[in-house]
This record gives sequence, C-alpha cells and structure tokens, in this order.
Amino acid sequence: MSKPNIILIIADDMGYGDFGVFNDQISCTPTLDALVDEGVCLTQHYSAAPVCTPARAALMTGRYSHRTGSIDTLEARGLDRLRLNETTMADVLGSAGYATGLIGKWHNGALDRRYHPRSRGFQEFVGFQGGWNPFYRYRLDRNGSIEYGDGQTYLTDVFSDAALDFIERHHREPFFLQLAYNAPHFPLEAPDALAQKYVEMGFSLGVSLIYAMIEVMDAGIGRIDEKLSDLGIGDNTILIFTSDNGPAFGTWNGFSQTRYNYGFNGSKGNTYEGGIRVPLIIRWNDGVDGGKRISDMAHFTDWFPTLLSMAQVDAPAELALDGVDITPVLRGDGGDDYPQRCWQWNRYVPLGSCNAAIRDGDWKLLRPRIAEAMEVSPVDTAHDHAVKYFPERYDDIVRAPAPDRTIPDPPSPLLFNIAEDPFERQDLAEQHPQRVAALEADLERWFIDVTGI
Repeated sequence: MSKPNIILIIADDMGYGDFGVFNDQISCTPTLDALVDEGVCLTQHYSAAPVCTPARAALMTGRYSHRTGSIDTLEARGLDRLRLNETTMADVLGSAGYATGLIGKWHNGALDRRYHPRSRGFQEFVGFQGGWNPFYRYRLDRNGSIEYGDGQTYLTDVFSDAALDFIERHHREPFFLQLAYNAPHFPLEAPDALAQKYVEMGFSLGVSLIYAMIEVMDAGIGRIDEKLSDLGIGDNTILIFTSDNGPAFGTWNGFSQTRYNYGFNGSKGNTYEGGIRVPLIIRWNDGVDGGKRISDMAHFTDWFPTLLSMAQVDAPAELALDGVDITPVLRGDGGDDYPQRCWQWNRYVPLGSCNAAIRDGDWKLLRPRIAEAMEVSPVDTAHDHAVKYFPERYDDIVRAPAPDRTIPDPPSPLLFNIAEDPFERQDLAEQHPQRVAALEADLERWFIDVTGI
C-alpha cells in the first residue's frame, strides 16, 4: 500500500457540546457527525494543555509543551515560540517525501522569521502566526505575500478553499496538511443569516454566532471530504479532526460564550475535564476499521509517533518523545499499559502548584488555579492588536521583566475517579489521603522533569 495522506484538522476552542452528535439541541455539524459514525471516535482524548499555544506545540512535537518553550499565548513576549531545536511532525514527514502544508492558525512563533511555519517543516503556509484573527477584516500570510480581508469574504471559507487547492495540487504524491481553523475562537463573527437561525432557536446571540461559525467550518470539511472522494484518495487518507482545547466560556465584547459542554466541569483555561478533554475523530478506511467509539485514553503527544507509524516513517532516533504509538488502540487491541499523563498551565513562569493535573488510570488529581498566577499585565495586553495586524513593527519580542506577583499558598488538591465521575462532581481527596500524596509526588516529579524548575 502506498503511503497514506494525512489531513489533521484542528478547531479552535471547540468542545463536545458543539457537536450535534453530542448535543440534541443543535445540528450544526452534519459532516463531523457523519465522521463520528464512519470513523473511530475517541471518548477519552486529551489535549496537552487548556490553551492553544502549548497544546499545539505538544501536538506538533510529541513532547510536553514545557520542554518546547511554547508555554503561554503571549506572542509579543515570545512565550509562544517553539524552540528552534525542536523537531516538528512536518519536519519529519517532509524529509520522508511528503508535501507539507499549514493552513490556518500557527501560534507557535508569531514574530521573527526563524519561527515562521515555513521554517518549521511546512513547505506551504496560508494563515496567520498569532493567536487570533478577524473573520472578515483579516490579515493573511499566503506564502510570504500579505493580503487583507475585504469585509465580505469569510476567513473560514478562505481556509477551506486553500485546503482544496493544496489537495488538488498534491494528490498524486503523499501529503501532510495541517488545517487549523480559527473557528469558533473570538472575535465572534459569522454570516448573519446563519447566526439568526440559532437566535430563533432560542440561543443567545453570542452562542448563536459560535454555532454559525462551526456550521461554516463543518461545511468546508464536507467539501474537503467530497474532494478526497472525487480524486479517489479518500480511503488512503488519514483524516483527523480535533480541537486544541475545551470551549471558551465567559463573555467577549458583551456576548456570552458559555454553552453546553456535555456536562463536563470547567472550560478553556483550566485543567478540569472541560478544559482539556477534547473530541477526536479519525477515519482511515485502508488502515483502521471504522464505526466504533473507543474509551481508552489518548493524548496530543501521542499523535506524533502514531501518525509517523501509520505513514511508515521512522522518527529520528535522538528525539525524546513523551507520546506513545496508539495505533494498536485504534485497531481495537487495547491500551492497558498507558502511561500517566500530566497537565499544567499558568501565565509567564510555570508554577507547578497552579492549574495542574495528573491522570493515572481512572484516578485524576487536580491542583486548582491560583488567580494571581493567571493574571496578565497591561504591558502585554497593550500589544494584542498590534502584534496581530502589524507584526512587521516588531524588531524583537518584548523583553520587559515579567510582572511582580505575590502568589498565595495553593488551595488543597482535588481527587476524582474519572471512570465513576467523569464530570468531576465528587472530590474524594479526604477519603484517599495516601493516593493523594502519591499522585502529588508523581506530579511534582513530572513538573521538575519537564521544566527543570
């Protein structure tokens, strides 16, 4: 069998409740719902972080993000930068003869050409390097040529069209396409008629815009799937869909984003299930039997070794990967010896006692957020728009000292049995003090290992 094509589609801030198949109140994802039925759906699949930069770095390298330098979303400070000595999935696949392309959001190095996607293994790039982009008045880098939205053309459709063009041009050779939509991340913008449909169903305007944004993305994925079929390459294309983290809640410009998330506790930004447990659908007709849901754990770092294994490409021997090849799991052979997994994220310098979690079998220990460690200095928020629209104004990243912060003692850890309590409603820490102590020690050892702190 010839080497499979790979299309890795990543939504931005999309949760389980945003799928019609997991939410009987909406039907904005007919394409994705069909893929759930046709392919393999992982029901315990985890991002590597509750926000996009570290999650995407882990996905691209197979390594925990703390090791890679991509620890926060603040691109003006360079905290989004994937270190130059890191090897990406695109690096390895490109060296093995794959045509490689990134369409959409990067957010692993917004400033300095050394961190540009075309310097990180992607031969083609149509997208933006920062954390967000308007959908109508966008700034788009098309292989080094900059263009701006005309106020009418919708960016999600631009990305879908670019994906179709990439597939058309490269379908006679193996290709790796990372299609990183920025929907449904803010700014909340969508075609009026689609948004109005959800308003009339009784949803708030903010949530209606989100569902409309997702519907446009889903339609684009449908066009891509149809193109694969028309070209006769659908069966030997590994088609994957996931989200970088859970849904964003709260308000944006006065619009509420809080919506149904399948009952999971938490959302984007925290290490409860709602922030890190994300949908994963994979369809590869020539290599994996579809039509099933698998409850074995999987993690973003696993996709680097897994996709290389499926592509019959060896990873460089010197790479120290945190992920494991889950191809046997996808084929129904189980994953009884799956390793512990850990998460941690806060602003600026990582703090192991804040917003961290460890999963060991059915058990999960969680260290809640510390508010003072999650605050962003006005010095950094002031750069937010300029770095998106005018990155050429920056000769360097912001090198002002990180803000002084007084961090109080952390709250007590929480303990959950995810098999019995997937929605994290019952804290069992008092009933299992020895398990808490053991998991805290494991989490601390992991944090020291990945950060050196």
